[in-house]
Amino acid sequence: MKKGVLLVNLGSPDSPEPKDVKPYLSEFLMDERVIDVPVWLRTFIVKGIILNTRPKASAEAYKKIWWEEGSPLIVISERLQKKIQKNTPLPVALAMRYGSMTIKKGLQELVDKGVEEVFLMPLYPQFAMATTETILVLAEEIRKEHFPSLKISDLKAFYNREDYIEVLSHSIARHLKDHPYDHLLFSYHGVPERHIRKRDITKSHCKIDRSCCITPSPAHEFCYRHQCLEVTRLVADKLNLVPGTYTSSFQSRLGVDPWLKPATDITIERLGKQGIKNLAVVTPAFVSDCLETLEEIAMEGSEIFHEMGGKGFTTVPCLNDDDEFVAILSNWINEWAAVEPVIA
Repeated sequence: MKKGVLLVNLGSPDSPEPKDVKPYLSEFLMDERVIDVPVWLRTFIVKGIILNTRPKASAEAYKKIWWEEGSPLIVISERLQKKIQKNTPLPVALAMRYGSMTIKKGLQELVDKGVEEVFLMPLYPQFAMATTETILVLAEEIRKEHFPSLKISDLKAFYNREDYIEVLSHSIARHLKDHPYDHLLFSYHGVPERHIRKRDITKSHCKIDRSCCITPSPAHEFCYRHQCLEVTRLVADKLNLVPGTYTSSFQSRLGVDPWLKPATDITIERLGKQGIKNLAVVTPAFVSDCLETLEEIAMEGSEIFHEMGGKGFTTVPCLNDDDEFVAILSNWINEWAAVEPVIA
């Protein structure tokens, strides 16, 4: 059975213009696992309110971070795919959950090459309804409708894999070597608190308090909050960070419902007010730099910090196409397929 790989990332508008941003936002926000309310209410919120107000502002934000080659997330993902392809004999395709680089196109590319079994790799270290789950669900729907004989296996959340933590920690240490800092902020993409409770397979463990995420439970397999906090803990241990010199927070709130706390913008403001002069921020929910890291953190976060009296604001790049990250992804692929790596 011929095997192949499909890398899947979030996606991006085709351009930073409102005409392309609007349909992208519509597809993203109409996903029932992103805004998980009844369809009539989701339609009213998205098409009745957000799409009449947000595309222009979002387009301006995209313009701030857009590269000459295109969307940073897309360009970086393509670089990653090409590097991985050099390390494995399996065909490696790339797709996005939202936008024109569809999962269907990615699967079709592999099927056209004779692939019968696909290793689906959502490029998210932590599991969440709005990231990994929506990719897996859509991929299965597409498989049933268009490729019924195709077999799909998937990469599980890799937030606590030793080789991933090693690479992430090394990347942080390397990038901060020449940037002195007083405090390290681990900023993760936020989700509504109800998403955590919805995916609690025990139906009772997740209280979203000070104890549930550090109390062992089967719920942790699908608990985004636990997995984020565990990344912070493991990296802090690896880097020998002193308690009190690092914090976890959650960014990108949307709507009025309770989201995971503390919020990143409020945390940055608080740290500045407390007298932290040099702040470093790492964003381990993302493997590729994108709007949320390049604009929301590196630009907006920096502005907030300096307004509060801060001096130095450093952002640690995502793993992107870092050679060490490429190596572990390639190893996971070759181990899954039981093939020898390509030796240049």
